[in-house]
Amino acid sequence: MKLTKKSHACVRLEKDGRTLVLDPGMFTEEDAVLGADALLVTHEHPDHFDEGRLRHALEANPAAEIWTLRSVADQLSAAFPGRVHTVGHGDTFTAAGFDVHVHGELHAVIHPDIPRITNVGYLVDGAVFHPGDALTVPDRPVDTLLLPVMAPWNKISEVIDYVREVKPRRAYDIHDALLTDLARPIYDRQIGALGGTDHSRLAPGASAEL
Repeated sequence: MKLTKKSHACVRLEKDGRTLVLDPGMFTEEDAVLGADALLVTHEHPDHFDEGRLRHALEANPAAEIWTLRSVADQLSAAFPGRVHTVGHGDTFTAAGFDVHVHGELHAVIHPDIPRITNVGYLVDGAVFHPGDALTVPDRPVDTLLLPVMAPWNKISEVIDYVREVKPRRAYDIHDALLTDLARPIYDRQIGALGGTDHSRLAPGASAEL
């Protein structure tokens, strides 16, 4: 499986000539959905869900499909009948040849005064986990954790403890558009030294073989 990091929370996974794209949002490059056979969206916030990009992907490839939670599916399903699938915690499905298991139910707390929305994470091929905007711990081992490293709802101690709890073999940063280049070395050192796993950061457009 090939993992390609796109800006912020979006990644592309490629296997056997097919492409799965997760969370193409407003900070993501326009070409992030290019050639997507399937798309997964964790929740409705615009840095993870850009309706225009998803519509473009579905229009460009009549065989492409989306799996997401109801709040997103309701915005797309009427225009693309039969191609937008609603999922929730515990569901399993196959998308573009990838086996996917859904974990989680709620977005992390941003502030007690802000109502929590739904959020799901996706464990792909029993190996790669994208939690969206939550520190969800799957009920099975994770080989590669896509780590939300910087957000209005987290702090670095929580990020480190999350890596320790999930215990992945390796972790790659996502949700990093708010992290300045000046601060990145601090995060790299602290997560790398304290997380207890192989922690790496891919620049947008860079890839790794998993």
